[in-house]
Amino acid sequence: MAAGGGVRAALSTETPSWAVRIRGADGEIAGAGILLSPDRVLTCAHVVDRAAERITAEFVGAAGGTVTAVPARVDACVPQTLDADRDPSGDVALLRLERPRPAGEAVRLHRLSAPGREVRMYGFPHDHTGGVWFRATVVGGRGRDGQVQLAPTGPGEPDSPGCSGAGVADSRTGEVIGMVLSALRDRHGNLFSLMSPAETIVRHLPQVHRWTAGRTAVDDRLKSTEGDASAELLDEPFAQRLAAWLRDDGQQVKISVVRRGDGARAATLRRAITLADRELRTGDSVERASLESPETVPSAGGHDLAVDAAGLTAAEIAERIAERMGLWQHPAGSALDRIAAADVTLTLVVVGVDEAADPPALLELLDVLRARGSRLLLVFRADGACHRRARSQLVTEPLRARRARLVERLREVTGPLARTFHERRAVVVPDGIRPLDGDLVAAHAALADLARDGPGPGPDLARYERLAERVAARLTRAVGRLDRLHDRREELRGRLRSYHVLHQRSLQGEEDPAVDALYLRAHELLQAAPCDVRAAEAAVDAYTHRVDRHDGQRQNQGGGSSS
Repeated sequence: MAAGGGVRAALSTETPSWAVRIRGADGEIAGAGILLSPDRVLTCAHVVDRAAERITAEFVGAAGGTVTAVPARVDACVPQTLDADRDPSGDVALLRLERPRPAGEAVRLHRLSAPGREVRMYGFPHDHTGGVWFRATVVGGRGRDGQVQLAPTGPGEPDSPGCSGAGVADSRTGEVIGMVLSALRDRHGNLFSLMSPAETIVRHLPQVHRWTAGRTAVDDRLKSTEGDASAELLDEPFAQRLAAWLRDDGQQVKISVVRRGDGARAATLRRAITLADRELRTGDSVERASLESPETVPSAGGHDLAVDAAGLTAAEIAERIAERMGLWQHPAGSALDRIAAADVTLTLVVVGVDEAADPPALLELLDVLRARGSRLLLVFRADGACHRRARSQLVTEPLRARRARLVERLREVTGPLARTFHERRAVVVPDGIRPLDGDLVAAHAALADLARDGPGPGPDLARYERLAERVAARLTRAVGRLDRLHDRREELRGRLRSYHVLHQRSLQGEEDPAVDALYLRAHELLQAAPCDVRAAEAAVDAYTHRVDRHDGQRQNQGGGSSS
């Protein structure tokens, strides 16, 4: 039994007891569902629409191995809508069963941070109507509703109607953290599967709160209040910077100061945190915010956790973070040890860093998170010693180290790797290799830009890092291709030599100008620098075929005269 009732999502290959197969009036499978309580099933609104009036919930994982069918009706429904940008919202429904199921078959939704999680889903696609597991990775948010995109980790994609409404179980903890929505296909044929996380579901269907476990993502003192709605309490430039960071402007760590007594800045911070939370971001709050500058409105799901650090120890904050990451199943060691060993990241907001019980210890925790790839928005109450240490430890020094690594990588790309490429290209013609001169010019320009140290904004390190890795990958592939061409040239040289020796022995002092001309042509092409391996291969083939034919004729003639 999971904490609070129900079972934990199966981590084995067993059919989960909470997985529901939903049929419509025509008897066809309309979708999947999640048993949240003895008499409630969560599913997609479009599954209910497809099922029409008569809905049957089938429990394929029921005890005893028999499939139990129970009539159901719609208890609550939020249809899918599309905004002006065609971003979807809603598409959730709650069914009430005519006959209750055993309480032990139900499962609770669980609030967990979503980024990068490996997940599993149990759905009923056309070719596997008895049910099958899918695996995927959460790759990022989509749209304004707090939905997230899933990327399959193996063959197949939960895009069949029989998979809509399937529970999404976290592979690490076994908890059901969301529900599969319908897949979308764009004009280019790309398929995207979407998940509605637990928080988004609760926002649309508040009654689901009673079947949802895990603490909410935002501490109470960081939630917007009714008084925050006043226009006088909006610091618009600050709101724009916060929204940009929460939409991922490329900064890993952002540090701000919100002093005690600065009502406008504090309200603006609470507003941004609230709007960026999937569960707190109501339709009313979005509509009110949209009356102001759109640049001040962050994306839903812009953060995974917002903590008020005032009076808390680093250990208490680490435990809160570990809980949100789903690391409670690893009791050995401290929460900091679990965080440092995990491959989970999150986007974290910490307010009042300098008001924590032990700010230096908290900075060490935050540095571990930064090093592991988490994004951090850190708010201080004063720009004192703690603020300066944080800027140095979490921003300045990591930035300097990152810049040094990038310079070293670009030097490797424009130096040894480029020289290897040019050396190989001087030996064989780069057949089938796209020109790389423009890439190398761009890499040299990036290196020169990084060498400059003047006023104004610094270079775009993320862009240059992508450039360095892209050029390095292309050069590595090109060198590999050139090496294979070089090896092929050596094979052709050996083949040409062996055929020439055999042919000379078979001639017994005679000459064949036509065969000799073919040999000289192949030999010249193989000796050329750079060598056109494709042309040389054709010339060697022409020579060897002629030799085979010529020697075959001589053998036939010799055999005929001896008889």
